[in-house]
Amino acid sequence: MSQQPSSLLHQELRKCFRVLEANQNIWKSVLAECTPLMSSLGNLAEQLRALKNVELVNTPLAQFPDLKERLQYKLIQAIDTVLGKLSEKMYALQLVRDSISKQLLAVVQQYEQKADSLDIHSCTTRSAISPSVADMLEWFQDAERYYRVQYIQRKNLLQILKPDELVFMETAPKRWATLDSPRGEENISDVLHQVSFFMSSD
Repeated sequence: MSQQPSSLLHQELRKCFRVLEANQNIWKSVLAECTPLMSSLGNLAEQLRALKNVELVNTPLAQFPDLKERLQYKLIQAIDTVLGKLSEKMYALQLVRDSISKQLLAVVQQYEQKADSLDIHSCTTRSAISPSVADMLEWFQDAERYYRVQYIQRKNLLQILKPDELVFMETAPKRWATLDSPRGEENISDVLHQVSFFMSSD
């Protein structure tokens, strides 16, 4: 016996929110790992700028040939290492974004395929354990948009960080922190709470 269109759509929506729940935890974990890396980047940039401004010829360190150049090289290497680790974290964030975007595409396609068989009442009716299909589609679209925009903003910030832009790199940790959106994460947590019975009712 074939399943009702609304039943198939509910199955796809359950999958959506399970994917969202799993990826929200991954996203939070990766961002937590980025914080010390951004702080380290700012500190290294500050050290490199201070080194470029100091005149070692007027200090006891003048007796060590090429010391300034060697220290600069080590600091630039350290900055490159941190940027490489941040690039790996961005790839992890990209996987989160892609997973949620892929799931959104799947549920929208499912909805469009079944649209002719779905009446307005079945899409807008709520129950004790299930929000309406319309509400859930909107909530998931909002969540997908949140992670997509967050990823783009963070990627754009990292792309303009270069060792010769030391002042900008020093302020990068604060710029990165301003991209945090506690309210956005709270909204997603609220949505997951609202669909918790729905997700477990399969």
